[in-house]
Amino acid sequence: MIFCTFPKAQNLSIAASQQLKKPYLCSMKKLHFIPRFQEALTPDPETANFVRQVPLADFSFVTPRIPSKPYLIHAVTEVAERIGLEIEDTKSTDFLHYFSGKEVYPDTRPFAMNYAGHQFGNWAGQLGDGRAIVLGEVEHQNQVWTLQLKGAGKTPYSRRGDGLAVLRSSIREYLCAEAMHHLGVPTSRSLSLIGTGDEVLRDMLYDGNADYEKGAVVCRVAPTFIRFGSFEVHAARQEQEQLQQLADFVIREYHPEITREGPEKYTAFFKTVCEKTLQLMIEWQRVGFVHGVMNTDNMSVHGITIDYGPYGWLEDYNLNWTPNTTDSQHHRYAYGNQPDVALWNLIQLANALYPLIGAAEPLETVLNAYGRQFDEAFLQMNRSKLGLATVHESDEKVVRAFLTCLEKIETDYTIFFRLLGKIEKSDSPEVALTKIQEAFYTQSQCVGPVKTAWLDTFQLYLQRLAHESQTDAERAAAMNRVNPKYVLRNYMAQLAIDAANQDDFSLINELHELLKNPYDEQPEHEKWFTKRPEWARTKVGCSMLSCSS
Repeated sequence: MIFCTFPKAQNLSIAASQQLKKPYLCSMKKLHFIPRFQEALTPDPETANFVRQVPLADFSFVTPRIPSKPYLIHAVTEVAERIGLEIEDTKSTDFLHYFSGKEVYPDTRPFAMNYAGHQFGNWAGQLGDGRAIVLGEVEHQNQVWTLQLKGAGKTPYSRRGDGLAVLRSSIREYLCAEAMHHLGVPTSRSLSLIGTGDEVLRDMLYDGNADYEKGAVVCRVAPTFIRFGSFEVHAARQEQEQLQQLADFVIREYHPEITREGPEKYTAFFKTVCEKTLQLMIEWQRVGFVHGVMNTDNMSVHGITIDYGPYGWLEDYNLNWTPNTTDSQHHRYAYGNQPDVALWNLIQLANALYPLIGAAEPLETVLNAYGRQFDEAFLQMNRSKLGLATVHESDEKVVRAFLTCLEKIETDYTIFFRLLGKIEKSDSPEVALTKIQEAFYTQSQCVGPVKTAWLDTFQLYLQRLAHESQTDAERAAAMNRVNPKYVLRNYMAQLAIDAANQDDFSLINELHELLKNPYDEQPEHEKWFTKRPEWARTKVGCSMLSCSS
């Protein structure tokens, strides 16, 4: 990783810092861009950049807004190398200019993608990339990556927005994508975080208290940013040719294993998307991640996590928790609802693909299998979290007992499962309870019926462990590979944001390094293995987030 283009000294202003250490003046004309998406799909014939409806097209050509004084805050060298750059390139003026939007890479044409979607269960019509601009597709070592700038200015899809992003939300997205990758959760990646030198007006909680914040641009990297809504927009407009063209492109370029033709080809594609989406939901539930805004326009057909807005990780285990203030009344996208919402979104994708298949039965067959497949995968995932390497008839009972106990007393989800690996087969239920009690927010509340329920559950668990042949050490090691010690809690991201607003980016670097190895003990970072501090319980940015977050 590259941290800053200027020193860490907290008392230096940005201007002074840039005078002390400017970017390298080396060339970066080495990326291999290929216009695969642009050549295969339909462009918007209108090239002027103004807000409008865009029929019969998959994308519109746009030019990023030129920032006034861009400065590099952080870059991920692993991602840079993946697209064909070297470490020194990330320090260059070219890198700064190309990935802030100040200059357009030679012989490329950036564009914004057209798509529609259902938002909070309601049809929203055309949406599109309102503040994201694709720089292009880069090929390196037989892999193709789409590079996209978020916060680079207005597009035809910006509606009432300005197309910009603030430093606050950019830090959250930048860190979270990388944290998810290292947790083993399918996700887009982060290449760079660049300040624009401009101020952006934002009403953080949509309560009429708008204020100016520092602007920033994040470069996001993914196979593509094609979404469920990319198909919905064509289906809703009865654009059969564009719908089939898009489906054929995704199948040809990303699913060579699908060799069937006709309706069976599109059914096989839908089945693959369902399987990948289901697995993504399992991974979210495993690490306690809550996306916060699972609209169909935020669902990738590749089964990866995209569009990090009002997300959060569970602090206490609460199935009804959502970090999104917009969803505070109905909790549609709460942690416990995510698997069902994913299925609902898949039904909308099925409706969009129906014109290519011409029959409901093949789609319904795939969808009807989702519930059973999820239950099986969910149970297996929890076996791994509990350190159960074999299958036993009591497994579901043990899993349900633990999840029920977690709701009886405020218990930190991440810390509980990490501490659970310390339990030994020879422990009594009382000793086992003692070993995990640090996960309770208020230990004094573990009394009476609550304590009895926990002791009964540990009795079940210890009886179940007796059927395992693994040693305690082997089981603990296996559990520590699936139960992270460190996740990007909202308060951690907010601390980094608060420091960055004072031109101190050291905490961004510290958290990035920490979260590269979330399953390791990292004793030097033990301060981050702790429950949410009380001050963060109600602090804006820690417990309350909006889609502008």
